[in-house]
This record gives sequence, C-alpha cells and structure tokens, in this order.
Amino acid sequence: MSDWAPIAKEYDPLKAGSIDGTDEEPHDRAIWRAMLARYVPNKGVTGDPHLTLFVARLNLQTTEEKLKEVFSRYGDIRKIRLVRDLVTGFSKGYAFIEYKEERALVKAHRDANRLVIDQHEIFVDFELERTLKGWIPRRLGGGFGGKKESGQLRFGGRDRPFRKPINLPNMKSDFYGEGSAEKRNWSREGSRDWRTRDRDHDRSRDKRWPERERSWTWGESERDSKEERSRGRERKDRDRKDRDRDRSRERDTKKQRDDDKHR
Repeated sequence: MSDWAPIAKEYDPLKAGSIDGTDEEPHDRAIWRAMLARYVPNKGVTGDPHLTLFVARLNLQTTEEKLKEVFSRYGDIRKIRLVRDLVTGFSKGYAFIEYKEERALVKAHRDANRLVIDQHEIFVDFELERTLKGWIPRRLGGGFGGKKESGQLRFGGRDRPFRKPINLPNMKSDFYGEGSAEKRNWSREGSRDWRTRDRDHDRSRDKRWPERERSWTWGESERDSKEERSRGRERKDRDRKDRDRDRSRERDTKKQRDDDKHR
C-alpha cells in the first residue's frame, strides 16, 4: 500500500477494475477476460510512442486537417493518424498525434484535454499501448475510463484516477513530487517502457518525468468541482420535484374537501 499512486505505473486488469486499486477478486466477466488475454502491441504502428498523444471522443466528422489545425498550436507535428474502419473508411472517433519535441507533447497533454472540437469535448492522454507495461485494450476487457451505464468502469488512468484507499495512512505521495529526491527519481521508462532503450535516453526521460506528473494532475481539481456541481444540481432537482409533489397533493386534498361540502 506504501507505493499507492492515483495513476497506474503498470497495467493490472484486476486493479484497474477497482476504484482504489485494492480489489482482490474481479467483479465482472470483462476483467476475467482481460486477465486471461495475451495482448501484443501492434508492430505495424510506427513512430516514437513517447512523443505520441492519444486523442479520443472525437466527432465522427472531424478530419485530420481539423486535428492538425488545433494541435499544431502546441508545437510541430510529425504525424497524425486518425483511426478509420477498414471496411467503411469512416472515423472511429479517436486518433494518435506524434510531435517532434517532448515539450510540445507535454503542453498539448496539459492544455488540450477537454477541448471542444466540432461540438465534442475530447479526451487527451499519452499513448499507452506501447508505453504502459501490461496494457490490455478496452475490446479485451481492459483499458481505462468507461461509462457508468456499462458497469465496467476502469480506474488508474487520467480520466478516472484511483481514489485514495480509506485505510491508507496519511503520508506524502511520491507521485505528486513529494518526499525525498531519491524516492521521486523513479523513471517512466522503468515501469512503462516496452523495449530496451539506450542509457542516455533513459537518463533524459528520468529528468523530464516530473513535468509529465504535473501535467497528469492538472485537471483533477476541475473534475472534482464539476462532479460537485452536478451533485448539487441533482439535489436541487429532487427538492423541486418533492415540493411540486407536495403542492399537488395539497391541491387534490383541498379539491376533495370542497367536493364533499357541495354534496
């Protein structure tokens, strides 16, 4: 429990299915399916995974040109891959954008999440297929996020971070850059890389990792505030419905009494 962090350092389907990452038994069949899956990243995908963003929840009418127009404001783009159906050629609603520099990648990850493009609020994260150890895609029961209606929410990603366990003692979290420098110096390469990199590249990644950590936590307070406002609106709606129901009952009762008097 001492190594708990809101964002998963490697993918575990059992933990991803738990709101705080502490479940010991899978609670839906999709988690079983993910635990039994043997997924290998697509070797046909090219480009540097550590310079690539995953962009989802796109309007199906959004084009590569529109994505380039929006995301080029953060830096020079090397490649945009809008995923399309092999048969129909229609967009599947998500894309991958590779930048030339890490600085542009981090800036887009921080600022572009929840932008509205073609009337759709988009979701932006780092590419995980080739960088997060143990990754299992959504179609095999894994992934992150999900909708409440499906009953198959997945936690530990940017969209739905792990909640802090109730029995977790109050302590400084290394994930947010607290604690000693020695403890903070865990590398993204150590837990998430999918292949061996040269030593100089590893050392460079270690230095840039804290900046990515800050980017990951950028929108958490905004999301909490939005959820609180939503709960407040729901409470007001319930109170208004209760008041309307009470008034209706009073009117019916009064009408009944008046009818009884005239009989």
